[in-house]
Amino acid sequence: MSRVIGRPREAAVPVRSEFGAAVVTAHGVSVSLGGTQIVSGVDFTVRAGEMLAIIGPNGAGKSTLLGALAGDHAYGGSIMLDGREVSAWSTRELALRRSVLRQSNTLSFPFNVVDVVKMGRAPWRSITTVAEDDRIIAQELLRSDTFRFAERAFTSLSGGEGARVSLARAMTQRTGVLLLDEPTAALDINYQEQVLAVARHYARQGNGVVVVLHDLAAAAAYADRVLLLAEGGMRAFGTPREVLTAQALSEVYGHPVRVLEDTDGTLMIVPVRFADEAPAPPSVPHDPHHHPDTEETT
Repeated sequence: MSRVIGRPREAAVPVRSEFGAAVVTAHGVSVSLGGTQIVSGVDFTVRAGEMLAIIGPNGAGKSTLLGALAGDHAYGGSIMLDGREVSAWSTRELALRRSVLRQSNTLSFPFNVVDVVKMGRAPWRSITTVAEDDRIIAQELLRSDTFRFAERAFTSLSGGEGARVSLARAMTQRTGVLLLDEPTAALDINYQEQVLAVARHYARQGNGVVVVLHDLAAAAAYADRVLLLAEGGMRAFGTPREVLTAQALSEVYGHPVRVLEDTDGTLMIVPVRFADEAPAPPSVPHDPHHHPDTEETT
């Protein structure tokens, strides 16, 4: 049976999880949107101190699964967040326990950058002091390299600048679980590495981080565990070395892939490139009723 978000009630303040404790547990998770099943049969656990990368080809169900973890989608099976079903938490209680960076971060009104980042502290209103909120906001503006244009309108920012501001907003929530949907998509290589390093550091502070990535090399370098999806189903879950094999990736992505090891032990995922020749077209199944000598030509 699908689950939906519970009714609002007085928010229960979260207690910090012990390092290594399960902060998100998914069992038999399925998600249907518009009458079509997008995700099915997914099982995994994220522990405090870990960073999980969700990977897979386009249409594999990565963002849909992340939306279910965030409480945005009704789901079948079980998703436990901080010891309770995601669907059982009120909206504010969810906001105190998980923060989300979605692919699309648009605003209808021209708020300036600092006001957008301040929105991340809204769930903590009346729980923490203004001084504590201001300290956290300033810290995340500096960490995301957005402090220098803090007074600019959010609507005037480039895609990369806006993505970093949205990350800062999510980070100011100071939740035990951070959910990131393709956080590096609009960034150059410098900021890509900075964002993933920040996410990994956040995990190392005793939080759980789940990130949807297309960059397989980044998943290998930064994630503690990897969940490989294909056609909505779970193909593999484990450490990068267990999941990121040439055979599995070549099969799932439909393209030959090499997995190499750098001198420092880092895995390098390299697609086989065809250079000047196009890849062979897919084979056509034999039709016993087809007779080439009688085929019409134009």
